[in-house]
Amino acid sequence: MDLDYLLDFEDYFPSMIARMGAEGFIGELCSGFRLLMDVNKGLITFESLKMNCYLLGLDVRDDELACMLMEGDLDGDGALNQMEFCILMFRLSPCLMDSPKMCSTQVRADHMLM
Repeated sequence: MDLDYLLDFEDYFPSMIARMGAEGFIGELCSGFRLLMDVNKGLITFESLKMNCYLLGLDVRDDELACMLMEGDLDGDGALNQMEFCILMFRLSPCLMDSPKMCSTQVRADHMLM
């Protein structure tokens, strides 16, 4: 894959957790999920992700959207439920995944979503 631009990535999740606490952070993730989900299905679908990217002014190709969904789709239904979305967000945060002290935050996050 040939990229004609470079993106700098800064992981803000650890500072968000430090500022808001674990419960506040999980609440923000849940708000993000609700922003992107199809309100009728309660899932982030290809169509809802595409529409919301458009509404947010993001130019994302269909194959990129499909890859985003496949990356987090643990049950194989082609969409993301709230738990899959939150797990994906944790997995995509290099600082959270590298920090042993965040393991307790992940456990609490899983408990809060059940």
